[in-house]
Amino acid sequence: MSFVSLVGVELKKIRRSKILLILLIPVIMMWIPGIINADMNFDVRGIPITPENNFFIQGFMGMVWFMIPASLVICTVLLSQTERSNKGILKMLSLPISTTKLCLAKFTVLLMLAAVQMVMSIGAYYICAAIVTNTQNYNFVLEPLYVCKIVCSLYAAAIPMAAVYWAISTVIQSPIFSVGIGLASIVPSVLMINTKIWFAYPMSYPFYLLMIAYGRAAEGVYETQIAWLPWLPVAIGITILALAISCIRFGASERR
Repeated sequence: MSFVSLVGVELKKIRRSKILLILLIPVIMMWIPGIINADMNFDVRGIPITPENNFFIQGFMGMVWFMIPASLVICTVLLSQTERSNKGILKMLSLPISTTKLCLAKFTVLLMLAAVQMVMSIGAYYICAAIVTNTQNYNFVLEPLYVCKIVCSLYAAAIPMAAVYWAISTVIQSPIFSVGIGLASIVPSVLMINTKIWFAYPMSYPFYLLMIAYGRAAEGVYETQIAWLPWLPVAIGITILALAISCIRFGASERR
């Protein structure tokens, strides 16, 4: 079976699940306060940022700090437990299919789900920006190219984090412990971006890039240049290592 076919099979498995709803709920939760407190975007307290940029950055801040990582944690557990709950993984392992290929197919589905949530976030932003533009008599809508560029960068930055969470879900069999460790790892991300070793903590990557965008929109608030070195090689290394662990551990307990 080809890799594309395996991805298709995995997508069919989650077609009737509530996973898309799980991805949508946090997006809605993050933007409702933005509508309610829209007038606060004009009170920038001396920070040199426009209300429309403030609205965009503040709206996505909650997403990149907690909601996106939390969604990845829940999705990884759901994807792994889908197989274990009905012994489906035993059936898959009995077929002449590479476990590595199956593991990577599931990870690809995880990335696709993350991409869907990012698209939802863009849609939610523009709906909310249109609403507050109407209520505040001020144009809060930013150019689509700028918004898509920022969101795509946040998505790319979340890939190493997704790989780590996927590795955790394959190593730890208990969904409760897997979710607990995943959620606990989110909290330090805000603190880590202010340290010299932030690049060693994948959960801080999306938040770091959003703060860079904040720094560019509000001069003097944060850095404006991305520290590609040593970030990029470390991020690639962490992703490869996490996926290697995932492929080795995937289905290990069932193969015994």
